[in-house]
Amino acid sequence: MKNIATPSQDKWLVYFLILYSAIVLFQIFYNVGLSDTGWDFRAYCAAIESHAGGLNPYDAKHLKETNLPYPYLPVTLDIFRPLCSGFLTRHFRVIYFALAAISAFLLSAFSFSGQTTRDAFLKTLFVFGGFIGFGWTFWSGNFAILSGLLTALALCLFYHGFSLQEEDARNPRSSLFYALGAVVFGLAMSIKIIFAPVLISLYFFPLARTKKIALMVVAGTCFIIPVLVSFVFYHDLFFSWLDAISGRIPGQISPAREQSASLLDMGQALASSLGFIHYKLLDGFLYAMAIALILGPLTHSTIWFVKQYAVDGKSFLKKMDQFLIDNSRFAMRVATLTMLALYLCAPRLKEYAFFELAIYAAMLVVDLPAKWLAVTFAVTIAGPVIASGSQISQFNQTIAALFCYGVLLIDLYLGFLRLKKKQPISHVRLGQLSSLK
Repeated sequence: MKNIATPSQDKWLVYFLILYSAIVLFQIFYNVGLSDTGWDFRAYCAAIESHAGGLNPYDAKHLKETNLPYPYLPVTLDIFRPLCSGFLTRHFRVIYFALAAISAFLLSAFSFSGQTTRDAFLKTLFVFGGFIGFGWTFWSGNFAILSGLLTALALCLFYHGFSLQEEDARNPRSSLFYALGAVVFGLAMSIKIIFAPVLISLYFFPLARTKKIALMVVAGTCFIIPVLVSFVFYHDLFFSWLDAISGRIPGQISPAREQSASLLDMGQALASSLGFIHYKLLDGFLYAMAIALILGPLTHSTIWFVKQYAVDGKSFLKKMDQFLIDNSRFAMRVATLTMLALYLCAPRLKEYAFFELAIYAAMLVVDLPAKWLAVTFAVTIAGPVIASGSQISQFNQTIAALFCYGVLLIDLYLGFLRLKKKQPISHVRLGQLSSLK
C-alpha cells in the first residue's frame, strides 16, 4: 500500500482508500450472500433456449419463469448460446467477478503518471466500486459485463497504440493497435446500440484527420455489421426485436418504457414533481438542458484551448487537428472524457450500465490530486452505497456520475491553465489541481 500516494503529505489518502476498499468488499460479499440474483442472466438464457426451440424469444410469453424480454440483437442469440451452458449458469457470479478483474487488468496496462502499481490499484477499486455499477451487474447478471469487458479492451488497445506513437510517431504498430481498438469499440457499442454516439469521441485522438476518420469508419462498420447480419439472416426476428425494444408488444416490459437512471428520466421525474406530468415537451426540454450542461462546457473548453494554442491561418478543424497532435496526452484525456460524457447523456441508463461508465472514469480519476481523489471516491463509491441503502434517491448513481464528470472537467480546464502559464502542454501530466495556487 505504500505506493498509493508517493508524496509524504498525501499518506492520509491510503487510509481513505482502505476504507473505500472495505466498502467495495462488503458490497461484493453482501451480493454473494443474496439468494435472488441473476434474474437478467436467467431471462437471457430462457430467451436463448426459446430461440433454440423454434419460438420467438422476443415475446415474453415464450420464456420460462420470467417476464423480462430479450433486449439484444437476434444474432446474439447464437453468439451468446455457449454462455448458457450448465457450468456457466451455475457459476456465473464467479465468472462475472473474473471478467471484472480482467477489465481492471486491461485498464491497468497503461499509466500516464508512471506509477503503475498505484494506478492499477485505483483503477481496480473504481471498476469494482464506482457508481455501484459492478454491484448491479453482479447482482442482476446483466450482460453489461461483456460490453464493459470489450470497452476495457478497446481502451487498452487505444492507449497502447498511443504509447507506441509517443515513443515513435512512425511506428506502424501504433496504427494497428488503434485499428484493433476501433474494431473492439464498435462491437462493444453494438451490444448496447443506444450508446452508438460514443463513437464520435474517436475524432479527438491525436492523429491526422484521415486516420481518425478511418478509425471512425472502422468502428462504425463493426457497429453496423451485427445489425445487418441480424436483418439479413434473422429477418423475422429482427422486426420482433424492434417491436420488443420499442414497446409494441402488448403485455410485456419494454426498454423504451422502463424506468432508468438516465438524464431523460431525471427530467421526467423533475417535471412530475413540479406538477407537469402530461407535458412531454417539458420533459424533452429538461433533457436537452441537461445534455447542454454536460457537453456545453466540454465543447466550449476544447474550442477555447484550440484558439489559445493553434497556429493562425488555418481552418478551425485543421487547427484542432494540429493542436491535438501537438498535445497528444491532453488529446487522449479529452477523447476519454468525451466518451464518458456521451455515455452519460444516453436516454436510457440502467443501474448496471454504470459499470461501463466506471470503466471510462477509471482511466481519468487516477490522475486527480490526492484531496480531490479522496472526495471523488467518497461521492462515487461510498455515496451511492449509502444512498441506495437508505432509499434517498433513485438517481443516486447519476448524481455521483455527474459529480465525477464535473471534477474531471474542472481538472482538465485548470490543468490546461497551468500548462498555458508554465510550459508546453505535452510535457506535463494533467490533473494537478493542488498546484494551481
